[in-house]
Amino acid sequence: MAKYMILIYGDAEQWAAMTEEQWQAHHAGYGAFMAKAGARLLDGQQLQPTTTSLRADAGGQVHTTDGSFLEAKEALGGYFLVEAADLDEALEMARLLPELNYTHSGLEVRPLVERG
Repeated sequence: MAKYMILIYGDAEQWAAMTEEQWQAHHAGYGAFMAKAGARLLDGQQLQPTTTSLRADAGGQVHTTDGSFLEAKEALGGYFLVEAADLDEALEMARLLPELNYTHSGLEVRPLVERG
């Protein structure tokens, strides 16, 4: 089985504006995803909205900044790490996540590089 990272992106302002009813429906969607993934769900966490970034300049000096490098409304808000037979199965699991019910959010599914 291969491992896939499901990255969750969304607009933090829109998440903050959700009602209690919307959050309950959102969490129910996670329940469906977790039931489908079962023991193949290896890890998953929500990320804090703050970001510290590191980047080296052309001279090799490392600079630290608070915030992302890109100007974007959508930010990485969390992830799941799953095992799946192939990309199609990973996508089938990801389609259950509630973020796909909102126009301000989306998912990225990426295979992990397995070494030796």
